[in-house]
Amino acid sequence: MKPWLVCNGSVVRLTLHVQPGARKTEVAGEHGDCLKIRLAAPPVDGKANAALLAWLADCFSVGKRAVSLQAGDKSRHKVVSIATALDAAAVLQLLQVQ
Repeated sequence: MKPWLVCNGSVVRLTLHVQPGARKTEVAGEHGDCLKIRLAAPPVDGKANAALLAWLADCFSVGKRAVSLQAGDKSRHKVVSIATALDAAAVLQLLQVQ
């Protein structure tokens, strides 16, 4: 199991290392105990956090209200929870992580 992924009932918790200001938003593999996300939004006035949550909602095909930032508002290290019924294998496949 991946240290950055926790599935608990109907909630998936991801521990992320976010790199804002990238060319495009994408999963960039693992970074220590985190999943690295390159984000095509500047780290200005919460725009990167909003873009991250919107991108995850789109990836998981859930509404924006189903995705919330639990920790790391002003940090590259973030914890995000997503209300979804997916299991760990489905999340790994969805994010295309080996």
